[in-house]
Amino acid sequence: MSDVVVVDEVSAEVVRRAQELIDEAARVDGQPAVSEQGRLQLRGGRREGVRHLLVWERGELVGYGQLEDTDPIEAPAGEFVIHPAHRRQGYGRALGRALLDASGRRLRVWAHGGHPAARHLARLLGLTLFRELRQMRRPLTGLELPEPELPPGIRLRTFVPGQDDDAWLAANAAAFAHHPEQGGMTQRDLDDRKAEPWFDPKGFFLAVRGGEEGGDGGDGEEIVGFHWTKVHSADQLGEVYVVGVTPEAQGLGLGKALTVVGLRYLARDRGLPTGMLYVDADNKAAVALYDRLGFRIHEVDLMYRTES
Repeated sequence: MSDVVVVDEVSAEVVRRAQELIDEAARVDGQPAVSEQGRLQLRGGRREGVRHLLVWERGELVGYGQLEDTDPIEAPAGEFVIHPAHRRQGYGRALGRALLDASGRRLRVWAHGGHPAARHLARLLGLTLFRELRQMRRPLTGLELPEPELPPGIRLRTFVPGQDDDAWLAANAAAFAHHPEQGGMTQRDLDDRKAEPWFDPKGFFLAVRGGEEGGDGGDGEEIVGFHWTKVHSADQLGEVYVVGVTPEAQGLGLGKALTVVGLRYLARDRGLPTGMLYVDADNKAAVALYDRLGFRIHEVDLMYRTES
């Protein structure tokens, strides 16, 4: 079996092959084994704290892994995938062990979809389950939701690229200070998403306080909440991509109002038949809200980690 090669940067040709591997595995498994963030980091050039793990066999890329070590507190996070035609040959275990070694044996690793084979491999690697991320869905056809009620002094407008970047990143960091992935989003992360074909500022809603009524930003305005939607055109899915409320605006019902705003947009303006979202299973308040709004569990992603 070939050795696992660990590199800080990959060529355009390797990016192409890795993306083809991820896509083929997704067709077999039902969902990508590498997250949106991981795919952006694969094709986005060199990034501090991100390494790529490659398994070659006779000139063919049979396995791809990624390790991100950018959080100052949490253990490095990994993802990896083996080409469906090369599974059950020991490549998964080799790539998993390489991730453990590259992380200094302090690792968090995702198993998207929570497939039995991934659970088995996690046990072989000595990893324990500690996080469950749920994908929830609900029909949007014929959606009937009440007019959203915004708290007094708060109004709604849409995101203006370039103008709102800094203010939104600050609001996002405040809203998700407890969340190592979402809360750590940088300008480069935002730029990567703005460059994606799905990005549409018309579906990126900001709840603001202060400033001029009917304005689109400026002195005295503060972002206190947001709902960024995402359209998966090929699958005809509308995603509640990110909903956030800054600490000073929590407890006012703003999260529910923003969620309803986005759902109405996805259903009425975009005409999508199904809505989806991701939520941590231990976020009881959010799970309860989404349950009341008609969302039900579609599948789960599991994260495992080393004991240390």
